[in-house]
Amino acid sequence: MNLYDDNSKTHWAGATAMASPSAGAIVLAAGESRRLGSPKALVQVGAYPLIWWACHMLKKAGCSPIVVVVNQAILSEANAWLPDTNVVVNPAPELGRTGSLQCGLKALQEEHAGVERVVMAPIDRPGWNAGVVAGLLKHANSVCVSWNGQNGHPVLLHHAALQQVLSASPSTPLRDVVSFAPVDLESPHLSLNIDTMEDVTHLMQIETQLLDYFSQGEEI
Repeated sequence: MNLYDDNSKTHWAGATAMASPSAGAIVLAAGESRRLGSPKALVQVGAYPLIWWACHMLKKAGCSPIVVVVNQAILSEANAWLPDTNVVVNPAPELGRTGSLQCGLKALQEEHAGVERVVMAPIDRPGWNAGVVAGLLKHANSVCVSWNGQNGHPVLLHHAALQQVLSASPSTPLRDVVSFAPVDLESPHLSLNIDTMEDVTHLMQIETQLLDYFSQGEEI
């Protein structure tokens, strides 16, 4: 997969002529979860794994299309949980998050060239809900959620930022590619980071609170 070919860039740049008020979404779940020892994307909250919750809340917020980027090891399970979602494989997840985002953007281009704004949600940062995404979508520039002075995920990338991502090296940290303006949105679980077994234990300890929070904003 060549993420830097001229046709790819031209295709995305030409999306202005097909402008749409909607926003696509990309869920990043290609990490190898070496510290955790098992796939972060499949950690369950209630009856469903994080990968399902992410797509569920993005859909509730009105994002379409949605692309989920995974590694080869969890492809079958991701497809089983998300039969109606475009799941793609990042063949080189070790290069980092920007490379996974590039894989997702290319898949979005192929599915819907008119998407000019994209919500990006990494699977290991699950402390958000549909209301947070809806709040981000009110803005025309690239923004990130913020709560009590802490910035986090998900983030919204506008058209110019998408081109910057496609032009970057896949190993370049996203913060070095795009500047996000913080938007204060109610997200008391923003600091959640699923990286170790201790993090999963904490997630289970607040599972009831998190399920209640996930259900908020579903009337959008």
